[in-house]
Amino acid sequence: MSESIKIEKVREVSVLVEGGKATPGPPLGPALGPLGIPIGKVVAEINKLTQQYQGMKVPVRIRVNIETKEYSIEVGSPPTSALILRELGAEKGSSAAGHDFIGNLSMEQVVKIAKMKAEALGRKNVKAIAKEVLGTCVSIGVLVEGKHPKEVIREVSEGKWDNLFGKG
Repeated sequence: MSESIKIEKVREVSVLVEGGKATPGPPLGPALGPLGIPIGKVVAEINKLTQQYQGMKVPVRIRVNIETKEYSIEVGSPPTSALILRELGAEKGSSAAGHDFIGNLSMEQVVKIAKMKAEALGRKNVKAIAKEVLGTCVSIGVLVEGKHPKEVIREVSEGKWDNLFGKG
């Protein structure tokens, strides 16, 4: 009595690429070449999926079924702090967060970042993620609406900004 069990052979490749600027060269080409999938097509898909993160390093995971050559691409999200700094046009956070502030975000910008993170994380509660973004603003020295982010977190909890969050 012999049962055949089919075991899928899947290889996973994880790389960091610059948003919208992946190339068939290293690190992708050498990692994907031996797997026999169309590298140009994969690179084009990665660039399309990472376009919104131009100028930032983005984690990307490619899973390849060795037998069928089918593949899937999963794009992560840059750190929240990197998204905030990009939104401000700043290079780094404050060395004395809480005392020195490097910039000021609007609540609309906070929600924009929260929606990016929600999409990347597969989460729907933009209001909760906005609070996480505000927490990151505290740690890197960024004001929001001209106020300390802790004050804005309180306002979010009280419902002051609910009109910006949409459903969820």
